Amino acid sequence: MKAAHSLYGRLLGWLTLPLLTLGALLLLQAWLEARTTADHAYDRLLEAASLAIAEQVQRQDDRLWLDLPPAALEMLAGDAQERVFYSLSDQQGRHITGNARLPLPSDRSAADGGLLYRDIDWQGLRLRQGIRRSRLEGWQSGESFDVSVAHTREGRDALRFELLRGNLAGILGMGMLAVVTLLMALRAALRPLTRLRHAIRTRDPRTLAPLDLDLPRELAELRETLNGLLSRMRRVRANQERFIGDASHQLRTPLAGISARAELALRQTQPERWRAALETIHSTSENTARLAMQLLSLTRLANPEYRPELIPVDLNDCARQAVRDHWMTCHQAGVDLGADCLASPVHVAADWQLQESLANLIDNSRRYGASRITLGVMTHPPRLVIEDDGPGIPADQHLLVLRPFHRGRDDHEGSGLGLAIADGIARNHGARLSLGDSAMGSSLRVEIRFPEASQ
Repeated sequence: MKAAHSLYGRLLGWLTLPLLTLGALLLLQAWLEARTTADHAYDRLLEAASLAIAEQVQRQDDRLWLDLPPAALEMLAGDAQERVFYSLSDQQGRHITGNARLPLPSDRSAADGGLLYRDIDWQGLRLRQGIRRSRLEGWQSGESFDVSVAHTREGRDALRFELLRGNLAGILGMGMLAVVTLLMALRAALRPLTRLRHAIRTRDPRTLAPLDLDLPRELAELRETLNGLLSRMRRVRANQERFIGDASHQLRTPLAGISARAELALRQTQPERWRAALETIHSTSENTARLAMQLLSLTRLANPEYRPELIPVDLNDCARQAVRDHWMTCHQAGVDLGADCLASPVHVAADWQLQESLANLIDNSRRYGASRITLGVMTHPPRLVIEDDGPGIPADQHLLVLRPFHRGRDDHEGSGLGLAIADGIARNHGARLSLGDSAMGSSLRVEIRFPEASQ
């Protein structure tokens, strides 16, 4: 059988999955926040630079003129040595001056009243551009113009990665702490299961005593289930030990008798004595073989794992078949065997053991002095009835004779198993076997009552 994964590994896998998902979300959030923070910081520099340039724009000789101070662009050039570009355009979009002809958006009205930011690709460079729409101050002219400032992204990217590294250190620290906490929590949670496994592994295989461990509720249910199993095994072992003891006692007597009778016959010289000894040995052998078969049947019925496969059968057919199977034996013994069946079928759920039960009941009546045995079928509820005209069984012995090896009276033929086997078969069919007085007098009436649902 293929080995299954450990519970520790499965729990670790299922709990690590959400931790990894959460870590990925935290990394994504840190990246987005670092990018937003870096863009916001450098966009403020673009805003300040465009404002400083716009304040220097004047009108001279009927045209726009710009005297750009160096500080206006120096503020954009940081440690990363970004390349900085600027341009001045009139209200028609014509380039006036600047160190580059930066492109303008088709809808320049978006920059009215503030600064328009956008990312552009210009001459193979990735730039961040800020466009400010402004007007000349003065009463003579209110001409509008556009100041466009752009720089490369080295400084932004450097700041973004620096911020991400700072967040990443915190995320990794929290991740390591979460992993250590998870491992410690798993070990603590599975420690009771380890104690339970150790207690089971170190137990003496011969002991079936209940487990006595202080466990959490979930494992306490498993402990009680195991204790229930051990309790059933104790009952099975007790029944087996009692059965083995009784069976060995029951078989030892007839086997010893056969051995003694054969030894005695070997000392004789007359053929008549040999024949008498052989007849006795043959009779004892038949009884011993029957006893062995009954012991096997009783062992099968006592097996808690045995579950008969029940099929619908007609009680009338069962009674007729039992009469056919045992008529010759009863006829040779001078016993009148018959069946009183119904015209309509009476169906119950049963298997082949029902015939074995009837065989034991018929044989029991024949051996204990009955001269007439009648099998009957009744309904509501469905019942099989076996009546005889034998000596019967006292009422105070009705429950005792259902126990294995209990005899109603001392005899050398009976084994005390017939009624016990019939009772066990009835219980396996969900039926109930009861003893009572027959309508023939003080003789015995055995009734097997099936549940109504089995019809």
